[in-house]
This record gives sequence, structure tokens and C-alpha cells, in this order.
Amino acid sequence: MISFDLDMTLLDHRTDQITPSALEAIEKLRPKHRIVLATGRDMDNYYSTSYRDIVRPDAIVHMNGTKITVGDKLLFEHIFDPKLLRRVLSFCDEKGFGIGMTVGDEDYYIHPEIIAANDIRFWGSCGRQFQDPWKMLTMPVRTLAFVGSREQVKEMEREFPTLKLPMFASGHGADVVEKGNSKADGLRRLAVYFGEKEDLSDTVAFGDSMNDIEVVQEAGIGVAMGNAVDALKKVADYVTAPIGEDGIYKACEHLHLF
Repeated sequence: MISFDLDMTLLDHRTDQITPSALEAIEKLRPKHRIVLATGRDMDNYYSTSYRDIVRPDAIVHMNGTKITVGDKLLFEHIFDPKLLRRVLSFCDEKGFGIGMTVGDEDYYIHPEIIAANDIRFWGSCGRQFQDPWKMLTMPVRTLAFVGSREQVKEMEREFPTLKLPMFASGHGADVVEKGNSKADGLRRLAVYFGEKEDLSDTVAFGDSMNDIEVVQEAGIGVAMGNAVDALKKVADYVTAPIGEDGIYKACEHLHLF
């Protein structure tokens, strides 16, 4: 298995396109390797399905390991503890923090004005369909997205020690995941499903951000993009060129993957 993060590993936010050389590399890898998308996104929501369909992965580790699919088959899912979810949402509501999730084409966020302002800052517009965020208490929530500063992320981690909040590479927020779930855990579950080595010694993992730490550390070969955060580069087996300089293709050549 060769796993790829999506944002700023395959998908260049500056062009809003998956790097053409990365797609070329994937097509060269496909005959001999299983292609896995391992991302913080739910690749089945409307923001992501077009990228999913371009990559055509053999399997997907969604939302930092809390949902795993192989084609149309749901292989695994982890649902947020309901009592913990209520505490988290109430805390963020009181503190004025932006937190929530996207399901299909609908967005459920505490303090949606924060998310809208962030979208406008990064993308120039906000087309989200905001719904009542408290409906999340009756929905299957796997992970959440937190939009805020590093200081606010640290405050969340102090308040909720059973959660981990790996920062986005952009530094504008973090994924919110119950401890015990990661991209590495997702790959291990896929390894069992495909009858491969559960210790991940036969896998290669590419990433750029803090939610890639575990999988880059535990894969047989962990590759950090040249644009990756420094903490990921320090634990990677190999640091390739940045996304805009054909980092995926160059790493595959260097590692003799095709």
C-alpha cells in the first residue's frame, strides 16, 4: 500500500488542482501497488468527491482513521462519544470558538461566522450551507474541525485530555480526534483486510501536516513533502521536494517505486 494525504500533498491549494505529476506517478504505481488516500477529510462529502474520483484510490482512510472505505464498502467507523461531544460543543460555544463538521453539502458549526471569515480569508468566498450546529448531538460524528489559533488549540487540548488536535499545515486550525484513532490505525486495518503485514513495514506514506505524524513514523517508508511542517520532516525517512516542484513524482523515482 502507498498512502497519500490529500491537501498540500496531492492537492495544491494555490492552484486548487491535484498536481499533474503526482497523478502521473499514481498511474505508474497503480499496476503494482494499492493506492490509498489517507486524509483528514471525509472524501464522500461534496467538497471532496471530485478529488476522490480523480485519484481513484483502492481504499480511503477518511477523517484521520475514523472512517475506512474500500470502494462502496464501509470497513470501519468510530463515532464520537456523545457526552464528550456535548461538552466540547458547549465549551466552544461559551469561549467563542469555531468548531463543527460538514456532512454532504451541509455545514454544522458552532460560531459559523468564524468559519465563514476563514473561508473568505483563504478562498475569497464562503458558499457553505450552515445548519443548526446542535443537531450534531443527534448525528454520527466521527471527527470535528476546529478553526482558530495555536493558543486556542492548546487550550482545547488542556480542557479535553482525551482529544488530540493536530494542527492544519496552514496553522489556522486543527482536526479534533478522539485519541486512539489515526491514519496509521486506518492503514493497519486495511493491511488486515488485504492480508498484508499489520506492522506497516510494506507500506509507504506521504504527508505534509501534523495529522500525518503517526503514519509517516510507522510506515515502512515515511515521506514528508518539502512544504511539510518541520515536525513531520524530523520524523520522516525521506523529505522530497515541495508539492509545486513535483515532490510526489521525484520521491517515487528516488525510492524506485516504479
